[in-house]
Amino acid sequence: MEGHKPKELYKRKGRWRAVDILSVAFLLSLTFLTLIFRYRVPRWGLLITLYLTLTGVLLFLVYANRKHGRLFEIIHDFVFPVAVVFLIFDSLGGLVHHINPTDRDELLIKIDYYLFGIHPTVWLEGISRPWLTDILQAAYSTYYFLPIIYGIFLKLHNKRGELELSLFLIIFCFYLSFIGYILFPAIGPRFTLDHLQNTPYKTMGGIFLAEFIRNTIDAVEGIKRDAFPSGHSAVALVVLYLSYRFEKRIFLIYLPIVSALLISTVYLRYHYVVDVIAGILLTIVTIYFGERLYKRWERFRGD
Repeated sequence: MEGHKPKELYKRKGRWRAVDILSVAFLLSLTFLTLIFRYRVPRWGLLITLYLTLTGVLLFLVYANRKHGRLFEIIHDFVFPVAVVFLIFDSLGGLVHHINPTDRDELLIKIDYYLFGIHPTVWLEGISRPWLTDILQAAYSTYYFLPIIYGIFLKLHNKRGELELSLFLIIFCFYLSFIGYILFPAIGPRFTLDHLQNTPYKTMGGIFLAEFIRNTIDAVEGIKRDAFPSGHSAVALVVLYLSYRFEKRIFLIYLPIVSALLISTVYLRYHYVVDVIAGILLTIVTIYFGERLYKRWERFRGD
């Protein structure tokens, strides 16, 4: 951020943070969206209850963090962000297809084919190897841990300002990707192009890890319209950018992992290449606009 250092931004414990305002705004937006389309959404009441409950929990945490110290601070910084992202993402399975029922996979497939003259996931099957599948499936799964480990590292080193900015940008990236899923639903090549593969998605074998990790991810995530943009690519790249900026020791570890993760998204058939390109663009949008929004909020707060 231009003009001031992140460590100078956090001066008052328990104040409303930019990420809190962002989450409240997003949760209320989902609430109103669900209300508008309630006649299409089978369990709209349950979704609204979820969004309003999460909003209430966040309001409580802002108050509790101000009054009751370190335990609530940890919950506020780590437990709630993980929970809100997971629960919102999970809720999209009961929302997206009902408010925007037309999947856009056909267009994404055409764009990939236009760019490369082939279906990239089908072509990559030719270089598939069990050991490589294991490595890339493991790299793909690191998406769930990269932000948390990075945040814990900042916390342990008492980099409060950097942690606040990082939280805002990472959550901002998640929410923008969720908006992408709503506006441009797609299920991805593991479903749409599976008939062209010699080895079906469900039987892509590794040596030790691939099948277990794949089945675990499928069980936890289910079938979502979450191919475009690639949230895996965008969030991982935002974390990589932040680690380069604030913790280069983490960056040197993350760089090969994130590089493998980007390849894995297509190799493992979760995403079209155009999804990854969109994820890279989303990273740029997140950083450019997110830092400016964050700076404006801090100025408004007078911190």
